[in-house]
Amino acid sequence: MSDPNAITAVEVPSPQPQGPRGRRGKSDKPRSLAGDAWIDLRRNKIFWVSVVLVAVILLMAAWPTLFTSADPRACTLANQHGGASGTAYFGYDFQGCDVFAKTVYGARNSIIVGILSTLLAGVIGLFFGLAAGYFGGWVDAVLSRGVDIMLGIPFLLGAIVLSNRLVTEKSDGVLAVTLTLGLLTWTSAARVMRSAVIASKNQDYVAAGRMLGATPYRLMARHILPNSIASFIVVLTILLGTNIASEATLSFLGVGLKNDAISWGISISEASPYARVATEPLVWPSIFLAATVLAFIMLGDAIRDAFDPKLR
Repeated sequence: MSDPNAITAVEVPSPQPQGPRGRRGKSDKPRSLAGDAWIDLRRNKIFWVSVVLVAVILLMAAWPTLFTSADPRACTLANQHGGASGTAYFGYDFQGCDVFAKTVYGARNSIIVGILSTLLAGVIGLFFGLAAGYFGGWVDAVLSRGVDIMLGIPFLLGAIVLSNRLVTEKSDGVLAVTLTLGLLTWTSAARVMRSAVIASKNQDYVAAGRMLGATPYRLMARHILPNSIASFIVVLTILLGTNIASEATLSFLGVGLKNDAISWGISISEASPYARVATEPLVWPSIFLAATVLAFIMLGDAIRDAFDPKLR
């Protein structure tokens, strides 16, 4: 016979770790800044629109034959200023060239110059910003004054002068314009990296690594750089779109890519004198250029908003 005063043990199920939105699961991992940023990006329509535009432009630059089978250099004067047709969707320019083919093939040089110049600016900005932010003192003072000097140079004037010195008659100007833009546009990346490094080097994990005997280079490579790179990548994404527009500007002014190269800037420059006769050769390269620049800028803005905790 059981004792009425005995206490019966009741087994209570142990709580399970909760996942996003209160769901429980055993495979949930601790949330990180990158994970939270990805959740925000997946819900951002601007991010997906910019990703689709960037993907199409990159595919066009890599494999233009997927979009057109016409040769952009196969020009016939009999088709001069001809309208759109089934074989030439955007009509013909003043030389009888297919505007659609020139627009598709023009993406390659613009994207190549934009990517390579942005990578060059990123390498220079990374070195200057990381060194100035971590070491401080006279190193920061000297490097910061160098950045100030570069910011004091008018960009368009400096690009025209430097490009004229680098472009040769035997080259198409791709390397020269890449070096010009890379050497003139690294300052914003350097300043952002410097600010991010200053904020990261004062954290507890850096102090702990320093107490354990880690060298400055190990601290920068293993701890400071991974925690400062997000904002740096955002700046480079926006800079990529800006460099594409800058290449088109230099090519339009005649100090960028040479006429034997195919570029949106060259196409716009060649079509400008004939804008009243035929608008398609001027309008379509301008639309593709504006869409590409806008796509990279929107992508950078979306990533910046997702990685900035202050905007949450």
